[in-house]
Amino acid sequence: MGTHETVDAVVIGAGFGGIYAMHKLVNELGLTTVGFDRAGGPGGTWYWNRYPGALSDSESYVYQYSFDKDLYQDTTWENTYLTQPEILSYLEGVVDRFDLRRHFRFDMGVSAQWFDEEANQWVLTTDDGATIRATYVINAVGLLAAINMPDIPGRDDFQGRLVHTAAWPEDLDVTGKRVAVIGTGSTGQQVVTALGPQVEALSVFVRTPQYSVPVGLRPMREGEVEDTHQRYEQMWGEIKESALAFGIDEVERSIFDSTEEERERIFQQAWDQGGGFRFMFSTFGDLATDEEANRLAGDFIRRKIAETIKDPETARKIMPQGLHARRPLCDNGFYETFNLPHVEPVNIQETPIERITPEGVLTSDGVLREFDAIIFATGFDAVDGNYRRMNLKGSGGVGISEHWAENPTSYLGVTTPGFPNWFMVLGPKGPFTNLPTSIEVQVEWIAGAIDHARQEGIQRLEPTEEAEQEWSETCRELAKDSLFGRVDSWIFGANVPGKKRSVLFYLGGLANYRQRMAQEAQAGYPSLTSSVSVDA
Repeated sequence: MGTHETVDAVVIGAGFGGIYAMHKLVNELGLTTVGFDRAGGPGGTWYWNRYPGALSDSESYVYQYSFDKDLYQDTTWENTYLTQPEILSYLEGVVDRFDLRRHFRFDMGVSAQWFDEEANQWVLTTDDGATIRATYVINAVGLLAAINMPDIPGRDDFQGRLVHTAAWPEDLDVTGKRVAVIGTGSTGQQVVTALGPQVEALSVFVRTPQYSVPVGLRPMREGEVEDTHQRYEQMWGEIKESALAFGIDEVERSIFDSTEEERERIFQQAWDQGGGFRFMFSTFGDLATDEEANRLAGDFIRRKIAETIKDPETARKIMPQGLHARRPLCDNGFYETFNLPHVEPVNIQETPIERITPEGVLTSDGVLREFDAIIFATGFDAVDGNYRRMNLKGSGGVGISEHWAENPTSYLGVTTPGFPNWFMVLGPKGPFTNLPTSIEVQVEWIAGAIDHARQEGIQRLEPTEEAEQEWSETCRELAKDSLFGRVDSWIFGANVPGKKRSVLFYLGGLANYRQRMAQEAQAGYPSLTSSVSVDA
């Protein structure tokens, strides 16, 4: 028989979002709070994604918390980008610095959530059968956490090691082995680049060749970290007033106002400095909205790929076509890896995978490639996937998948009608930005809403359907103006077979998003205060 417990709040997840939410609820609001995570410790996605080459594509100085000046001043970094071990160590340090570990229960997930309308409480069941009652639930389950494992015929027959990058086994060493990597998004590019020099043979199965630019990974120069520490207030003020929060220049100039020579020089400068978002948004202001401007940027990258990969046929198989309008990627030598004699691309648009056999992968041209390990770098059922995989029911017993039957919706990316006192960090239709900064903005707003409800004696907080519909329409309108909506990618849920394509992000930028959230808070949360509110 499981145990029973009643607390003020539950936090689900212990990544960037869950850690900060726990700090706000416990250390600032003084709420009795318990957190759960199936991982063995804090870190969220950086706990699980331990594959070789795992690296943030936001620069080190912005891929961290900004809420505490002393924490920021006490943090240092060796390179322009952070590796997975560095990020995990940082998050573990934050947990201990703010004495949060004792509030989390690791190796323990939440298997069910349902709302008890009579008690105005959420009832949660944990993996070991325990029951927790809580007034508030903050879901920080991760934007990219629900694994997308393709259902390829014969997958379970493979006699070697078959793994997904988001669940990398500690004992897996592929040095000197024959390896397949399926997928060439950000993760696929990182793992291919890392493993290429180590393995005996590497086949990279490419479905959709992607545009990628150099990441610009280099050691910090003398004084750079100290300069960033000194500019803390100004720097973070500018970042939070920007659209993307990547700490890059976000230019407005049109590519058509530049000569061909100027255009080439600006692209080359961004290429040399590195960063996918820098190349997309710091060169010209119309690459994400004008097809011809976007084509010119794509042409530049294609020329670079052709210059880098020595064999023209190899380059052809991995050459992107069409719009450069998926999440901007950057790499640390991905294309150079294909110059190694034992590395080959297999374009599965041309020769699809027929099945996985006990020995390896059979393609439609009759070629059977034998492997010791197959690595799926096939990403995630992004944004709403983790919620749909829960046994999660709100008012009237309505499940989340039923509520989101048409498409995943929310108000401001943090709350949805029919699920009172229930919040999401990085829920559907939240901002498309550097994530730690958006996480801070959302957690602070959620904590403010909870504090407001407690001060005012409001029993339930949930958005009106009108507020959610208006926000959804705002997100749809913004997506129509962006080229990102014209290609199939995980940003619109198009990477998962059978998943309905929908607008999953607010593309209006962080500054506008923060302004909207501030307006709601300053007005006393009129879109949230439901009709069942009572006086204190």
